Amino acid sequence: MLEVKQLTAGYGRTQVLWEMDLTVGKNEIVALVGPNGAGKSTLLRAITGMIPVRSGSVTFDGQVIQGQSIEEIVTRGIAHVPEGRRLFPGLTVRENLQLGAWRTRDTNIDHVVELFPRLGERLDQVAGSMSGGEQQQCAIARGLMSKPTLIIIDELSLGLAPVVVDEIIQRLPGIAESGTSILMVDQDVDAALTIASTAYVLEAGHLVLSGKAADLLADPRVQESYLGVG
Repeated sequence: MLEVKQLTAGYGRTQVLWEMDLTVGKNEIVALVGPNGAGKSTLLRAITGMIPVRSGSVTFDGQVIQGQSIEEIVTRGIAHVPEGRRLFPGLTVRENLQLGAWRTRDTNIDHVVELFPRLGERLDQVAGSMSGGEQQQCAIARGLMSKPTLIIIDELSLGLAPVVVDEIIQRLPGIAESGTSILMVDQDVDAALTIASTAYVLEAGHLVLSGKAADLLADPRVQESYLGVG
């Protein structure tokens, strides 16, 4: 579905990523992990057209998408939930969700409320007044309103209590099984590698490990560096 080959990217004269290779298959959950400043968010931005790709390629559903506008990439079926959620805090939950449907023009919110029942209790509440966990649910639900075939989630658990993270993580397999693949960045490495089928480890803009998520979770290097084991 998504294939990134030999991608390099950065900001201005500063190069952040070197020759990145990554794939996401149909109905798959892929985790991207690594320390702060490794380039994870930069890679997501390059994939979704927020920053230019300097070299390499990004292919989605067999079509090259690097160089296309953000709007064109969304239209092709990719949704991006950015770090910090970026909701419209002065609008209601219902209004935020409906804004996510501009691609399909289908503003029926039943399917995302079924996925995140708590949002159904907050539809007329101003989004900025909700808890962090509820806002993250709303941000993911807003992304799903465009009925994407791939949703990219940046820093899913940032600033959230573990119990809230678990609640959101438990919803991800159902999203993937319903036809929306997931590429996620998460500081909770244990949770990310437990839920994903494939994972990539970035350090200083370079891909240092990749493979089955379960294998990486058991890798002594990952356990020592990211899980405090060893």
